This record gives sequence, C-alpha cells and structure tokens, in this order.
Amino acid sequence: MARLARVSPITVSRALRNPQIVSEELRSRIDNAVKKLGYVPNIAASRLASARSHAIGVIVPTLYNVIFSEYLQALHEVFLPVGFQVVVVNSRYSLEEEENAVRTLLGQRVEAIIVVGVNHTDLTRRLLQQSRIPVIETFQISPDPIGINIGLDQVQAGYDATCSLLQAGYRRVGFLMGNKDERATERYSGYQKAMQEAGLASPSLMKSQQQASSIALGARVMAQFKQGGFPEAVFCIDDNLALGAMQECMRLGLKVPDDIAILGFHDLEFAAFASPTLSSIATHRYDMGKLAAEQTLRLLNRGAGTGQDVIDIGYELVCRQSTPAISIPEAKA
Repeated sequence: MARLARVSPITVSRALRNPQIVSEELRSRIDNAVKKLGYVPNIAASRLASARSHAIGVIVPTLYNVIFSEYLQALHEVFLPVGFQVVVVNSRYSLEEEENAVRTLLGQRVEAIIVVGVNHTDLTRRLLQQSRIPVIETFQISPDPIGINIGLDQVQAGYDATCSLLQAGYRRVGFLMGNKDERATERYSGYQKAMQEAGLASPSLMKSQQQASSIALGARVMAQFKQGGFPEAVFCIDDNLALGAMQECMRLGLKVPDDIAILGFHDLEFAAFASPTLSSIATHRYDMGKLAAEQTLRLLNRGAGTGQDVIDIGYELVCRQSTPAISIPEAKA
C-alpha cells in the first residue's frame, strides 16, 4: 500500500490512525490505495499497539425517536473527520440498561462517554467518575454534573410553555403525555408549577398513556378529554403527540386554534409543514450534539478527563398557526 501511495509505511500508519495530521493531497492518495487494495485495518491490534481506541461511546435512550437523529448526526459530523468512531448504545429508557451500557463501553476502552440524561444509578455514576475519561451529560441540566453538562432546563421549559398559554388568556390548559421518562416528567413538573401558581391546577387536565410517543398516541390521548370536556389549550410533551392531538381535534370538528390551541415541544421538521402549522418549543439538538463533541475533543487534546462545567443551551418558542400570538417573557435562546 505504501508503494502504491508513494509514501513510507510509517506515513500510511499515521494517516490511517489520525487523518487530520496529513495534507489533503496525501490523504487522498492513501485513501485511493486503501480502496484499490481493499485494505481493512486490524482495529484490535491498532488499539493494543497505540493504547488508544479512537472510539467515543454514546448512550441514548432510544434509536427510534427522531428527536435524537439530529443530535447523533452532529456527533458523527464532528468525530468522524478527525478519526474517531462513534459507538452508539441504546439504554431503552432504563437506568439499569444504561449501567450495562457504561460497563460495555468502558470494557471496549472508549476514550470518552457522551450520555443523554443526568440521572443514573449510584454504580453508573461511580463507574463514570472513576473512569478518568471525559464524560458529557446532555439534554438536561444537573446541579451536580459528573463532567461536562450540556442541555436545557426541562422544568423551566415546561413552565415557560405553560405560562405562554396562560398569559394569552387561557385558563383550562391541558397537558398530554406518553411515557414518563425523566425529561418528560420534568416538563410536566414545570407545567404543574405554572398551573398551581395561577390557581388553575386540576388532575382532570392531565391526560397520559404509558406508550412510546407517536402521532397515533397523541390522537388517542386527546380523545380522553371527550368524557370531561375539552380544555381551551393543550401543551403536549412533544410534537408527535401535538400533531396527533390536532388530527383528533379536526376529526371531532374542533377548530385549531379557534376552539382549542395546541403547543408542542422540540420543533421537529414537520411542525412547520403541518396544517395548521404547529407552534412548538424549539430545542437545539444539533447544536447540543456539536458542542458535546467539541468539548470532548477539547478535553482529549489537552489530556484532561475531569472537570465540571454546565452549559445551558437554552430553548425558544416558535409561534405558528396552532396557537394565537404567544411569547415567553425573557425566553431562553
């Protein structure tokens, strides 16, 4: 291969381990030689020889929710060009499975671990603290992060979303929820806080069903209001439920937003193309993944695996047709 690429064997070895250290022209020659010869590097041997895995472990609660697709895309876009592989593990919203995932990734000698969430078992937390590698917790804000913490205040986001509807004059503000994962539960806590402060809290305004979020679930949960009367507005735990809720309202002859206003969460791509278009709390998932990767590389490049820092990436309200003109006072962005 070195002969075909017209370089020395040591140059080939260095370029394959760290593509960023060689020129683009040289990297292109080596890549062409690799393709022509069908060369497959022995990763296990390379790891033993270099004492580095060039792998980053990433733990997400599910591989099936589009909410995490932009986040994972950003991680791959930052890590792959500089020679790191991204090893993604699904914890299935289980703290016990997250613990097993951490054990597995540490056993594979990953150089850093990026995890969705800040709540862990005691053993998981101890394993991560003792690993002496960069640990990045994302999607939530923690008062006591293990390492770097990049996310948003989910409780405050739920509170601000609810307040935006209350300030628009709505009094019966409902809440739709599927599975009660930790981030959804925090947003519900924010909703409850806002309703209690307004003296409007009522158990009858909260509807849920323990299933993974989907458009179909949103329609089914929205239909539960038929027995006790529909609220004036609804805050949905995510955009999938919100879209399903809108479809159910249309099926029942309720006009959105004239008869009922609907607010989603995450601002997924389809929100801007729904009919009516969906108002939503936008979360910066791509930026979160990009920043998590950049912080990881910063720690690896300086040879430091420890240190605590909390970065609140914020959120913003995107007002569209499914609500009247609403806003969040002093909204985080």
